[in-house]
Amino acid sequence: MLSADSVAVHPTATASVVFLFDVDNTLLDNDRFGADLGDTLAQAFGTTERDRYWALYAQLRDELGYADYLGALQRFRAGLDNDPSLLHMSRYLLDYPFADRLYPHALETLAHLRTLGPTAILSDGDVVFQPRKIQRAGLWEALRGEVLIYVHKQQMLVAMQHRYPAAHYVMIDDKPQILADMKQRLGRRLTTVFVEQGHYAAQAPADVRAAADIRIACIGELRGRKLGDFLPDAPVINLPAD
Repeated sequence: MLSADSVAVHPTATASVVFLFDVDNTLLDNDRFGADLGDTLAQAFGTTERDRYWALYAQLRDELGYADYLGALQRFRAGLDNDPSLLHMSRYLLDYPFADRLYPHALETLAHLRTLGPTAILSDGDVVFQPRKIQRAGLWEALRGEVLIYVHKQQMLVAMQHRYPAAHYVMIDDKPQILADMKQRLGRRLTTVFVEQGHYAAQAPADVRAAADIRIACIGELRGRKLGDFLPDAPVINLPAD
């Protein structure tokens, strides 16, 4: 049963600005988690089986539209039912120390932006592992349960606005294409912040990367931003050229 402290209290009045955060490779290093998972699978089952897990993971992601590590594990069990290592993998996933994978100053950044306006997580994912990840990382507690998880968050902006009504929104994400899709839907009511962390950010086309309103190298850079930096009339902020 949920305790009173674990239930989020949602705003009823329209806020001036609401800050929305992605999770994977935005607040925590999910690439590092993936590498750790791959190493663990290889040690327990060998490299061939590790590669089979990732192939199942990719197939399931194409089918569902989001990462499903537990679903891939369920498919991975075929042929391994008598392997004692199999049942340890669910515990490995559910108890993984995601708090150790937070980027430097991630919690400080959330605390700072919460002083400027309501702040919430807006993430893609399943309804078991993704919430567990957010809880294990300490993000759920840091945001007092203000968490939204959808299959495709950029397609759920009407529902998001019902949950968090505001005059303006700020979305912080490592995937510039998602930021561009959200910008197309919300226009000047949205400020997009592209965090250049992780493999999605590195692989994004240059024109998509450049389209973000604000570009930062790491999440900790937002600790020094003022509310006016995120408003539509603020100047475009980009990383200095190499």
